[in-house]
Amino acid sequence: MSEQSKSSQAPDRTPRVVIVGAGIAGVQTAVALREQGWRGAITLLGDEPHPPYDRPPLSKAVLLGKAEGSTFDVDFAALGIELHLGRPVTALLPDDRAVETADGPVPYDYAVLATGADPIVLPGSEGMPGVHLLRTLDDAERLRPVLAAQHEIVVVGAGWIGAEFATAAREAGCSVTVVEAADRPLAGALPAEVAAHMTGWYTDAGAELRTGARVASVTAGAVTLADGTTLPADAVVVGIGARPATAWLAGSGVEVSQEDGAVLADDQLRTSVPDVYAVGDCASFPSARYGTRLLIHHWDNALQGPRTVAENIARGDAEGVVYDPVPYFWSEQFGRFVQYAGHHGNADELVWRGDPAGPAWSVIWLRDGRLVALLAVGRPRDLAQGRKLIERGVVLDRERAANASVPLKAAAV
Repeated sequence: MSEQSKSSQAPDRTPRVVIVGAGIAGVQTAVALREQGWRGAITLLGDEPHPPYDRPPLSKAVLLGKAEGSTFDVDFAALGIELHLGRPVTALLPDDRAVETADGPVPYDYAVLATGADPIVLPGSEGMPGVHLLRTLDDAERLRPVLAAQHEIVVVGAGWIGAEFATAAREAGCSVTVVEAADRPLAGALPAEVAAHMTGWYTDAGAELRTGARVASVTAGAVTLADGTTLPADAVVVGIGARPATAWLAGSGVEVSQEDGAVLADDQLRTSVPDVYAVGDCASFPSARYGTRLLIHHWDNALQGPRTVAENIARGDAEGVVYDPVPYFWSEQFGRFVQYAGHHGNADELVWRGDPAGPAWSVIWLRDGRLVALLAVGRPRDLAQGRKLIERGVVLDRERAANASVPLKAAAV
C-alpha cells in the first residue's frame, strides 16, 4: 500500500473531537491532533462559506488586490478531517456532549472552542452603507473597490488594524483621515512615551491623524466628531477593537469573563466544562511567567495554543502540558516592520535602544533586571534575540542593553 493511500485511509471514528471555528486556531488544532497521533474522528465546523484562510493578508495583499485570498494549504480529506463550511454553531450542550447547529447536533468526546473574536461595531453605524469592518475575507473583498476608486476614507481607531488599513489605503492613493478617541495611537497597547514616536508616521505617509477625537455620528458621506467637525467620507472603516466571540456559550456552564467576554481557560487551555478546551482569540489563560491572565488577539497565539490543546487531548491523561508562551506579534505599517514579544504590564523599567526618531529602534522592558518584553521597529535581530532571552528569564546589563550597537544577547549577565 502506498504512503498516499495510507494517509487517505479514514481514521477510527471513535472517539470524536469537534472543533468549533475554522480560522487558524481551529485548523491548526485539527492538524496538530493528527501530528500528535490522534486516530479518532475530527470534525471542524466553520461559520463562513469560504475554505479556511489566514487573516493577516486581508489587511495587506488581499485588500490591495495583490492576492485573491489566503486559503490554508491543508488537505483536510487526506488527514481524515471532516470540514463543514457555512455551519455556525449556536450552543454547547455539555449534558448531551454535543454542539448544536442549524443542521442538528454534532456529538463530541472532546470539544475545542476556537471561535475567535468579533470586531466591535461603532455605535449608531450598524447596517449603514459605506461603513466597513475588516475581519473577514468578505470584508476585504467589499473594501477592495473602495481603495481602487481612491476614495476619501475615514478610519475610526488608530490601533494595529487601523494603522495597517491606513497604510494600505495610502498605498492605493486614497485620502485618509484617522480619528482616535485617545490622545495617541496604540493607546491600549503601548505606553504614551513609546506610542508618541509613532504619531509622526501618519503624517510622513500622507495620512491625517486626529487624536482626542470622538465620533458623534456617521451619516451618508460624512463623519461628525464630538467637537462639531465634519469630515467627508466616501467610506468609513472601523477598527476599534474586538471582543471574544463567546455569546453563543450562554447557559453552557463554560466560565466566561464578565470583563472582556473571554473563555476563562486554565493553564492547559481547558475550560470549566470537562473535555472542552478553548484556544486562540476567544480564550484567556493564566501565565505563570507574567503572574496574570493573558488575552492575546494575535496570530502567533492562535498558532501556538493548538499544539498544547492537541497534545493534551491526544495524551488523554490528567497530567497535561502547560501553555505559557512568550506572546509575539508583528505589524507592517507605513513602511515599517514592527514586532513585539512578551508582556510589559508588570515591568518596572523601560530602556531605549536607538533613536526613536530614526527608521530603526527598539524598546525593552525589564522587571528586577530581567527582560520581560521588547518592541522592535526595523530591528528584527533584536526581536529574535530578545524573545529567546525572555523565554530564559535572563537578567540584562542595563548599560549594554541601552547601546544599540551591542547585540542584545551580549547584554546578558
